[in-house]
Amino acid sequence: MKGNTFGKAFQLHTFGESHGEAIGGMIDGCPAGIKLDLAKIQLALDRRKPGQSKLTTQRKESDKVQFLSGIFEGQTTGTPIGFIIPNEDAKSKDYSHIKDTYRPSHADYVYEAKYGIRDYRGGGRASARETACRVVGGAIAQQVLDQIGVKIYSYVQQVGNISLVKDFKELDLDSIYENDMRCPDADTEKKMVDLIEAVRKEGDTLGGCIQTLVQGVPAGWGEPVFDKLHADLAKAMMSINAVKGFEYGSGFCSAEMKGSAHNDPFEFVDDKIRTSSNLSGGIQGGISNGEDIYFRTAFKPVATIMKDQESVDKSGAKTTVKGKGRHDVCVLPRAVPIVDAMTALVLVEHFLRQRSQNLEPRI
Repeated sequence: MKGNTFGKAFQLHTFGESHGEAIGGMIDGCPAGIKLDLAKIQLALDRRKPGQSKLTTQRKESDKVQFLSGIFEGQTTGTPIGFIIPNEDAKSKDYSHIKDTYRPSHADYVYEAKYGIRDYRGGGRASARETACRVVGGAIAQQVLDQIGVKIYSYVQQVGNISLVKDFKELDLDSIYENDMRCPDADTEKKMVDLIEAVRKEGDTLGGCIQTLVQGVPAGWGEPVFDKLHADLAKAMMSINAVKGFEYGSGFCSAEMKGSAHNDPFEFVDDKIRTSSNLSGGIQGGISNGEDIYFRTAFKPVATIMKDQESVDKSGAKTTVKGKGRHDVCVLPRAVPIVDAMTALVLVEHFLRQRSQNLEPRI
C-alpha cells in the first residue's frame, strides 16, 4: 500500500487500522539532540482523542503513545523514532451491518475497487483514527520548531453557518484550548455548541472551517517550483480526513480584486524588509517572506449520520444503510490538533531543507 509516508527530510511513516491491535509510526530524519517533552506529545494526543467531551464521539481511547526507539535519556538520537498507540475500545460488531454495503460518501466502495478487499471495521485504514499518528509526528516536529521560535495556532473559525468574524489579532490565541469547541471567542463558541447539539438531536452532522496562524517563520523557507511552501501546506491539509478545501492569504477573495489592491508593498522597518499588508499570507513565489502565515481549512459534514440512507450492496442490489456506532457530529474540535500537527510537519521539513542548502542566512 503506497502513500503512507509524508515528507522527505523529516519523514513520518504511519501504519494501522481503526480496529486493529494498534496504530503507529516511524519518524526518520529528526535531528539528534532534541530534548523531548513527552508530556507535551501526550497533551497533543489528549486534545485529539475521542471521548474527551460531549461534543465528540464517545469511543473511549486513552491514546497513550509508547515509544520504541530513537529516544535515549529524553533526547532524540538521530535514529528512527518508532512508536505505537494501542487500540483499546474497538467495537467491531458496530460495523457488521455494513460488511457488504457501501456507505454514502465513505471510502468503502473505492477501497474495494482499488484493493479488492476492505477492512470494514470502523473504516479500517480510511478511519480518522490514523490521524493520531500524525499528531505524534507533529508534536515532535513542533519541539524542533520551538528551538527557533516558530509558533502555530489553529482554532475553529466556523461550524455550519456560525462564523467567528473577528481577526486573529483581536483574539487571545492562548485561550484556544480553554473550551471544548476550540474557539477563542466565548459568544461564538456558545452558538457553535448550541448548533451542534441541535443537529445531533436531528441525527445529522455538520462541517466547518479551521483557521491557522503561524508566527516566527523567517524569509526563505520553501521551494520555488513543485515544493512551494503553500503547495505543501495544501497537500498536508487535503490529506486529512473530511477536508474539502484550503485557502491561504487572501484565498478565493483575491479572484475579485485588482492587482493594485492586492499587492503587498515592501517597506524597511526596524532594520528588516517587511510588507505593509499581508494578503500574500506570508508566502510569495512559494517561499516564506517573514510575515505571518495564515490559512483556512474547510471540513465537510461527517459522512456517518444517524438517519437511514439509500445505497447498494456488493451485488448492486438496493439497500438501506442505518447509522450505528459512535461518531462525531462535527469533527472540527478534534481536528484542530491534527491541523497543527500537519502544519508543523510541513514547516520542519522546509526548515531542515533550508538549513541543509544554506550555510549562512541570505538576508
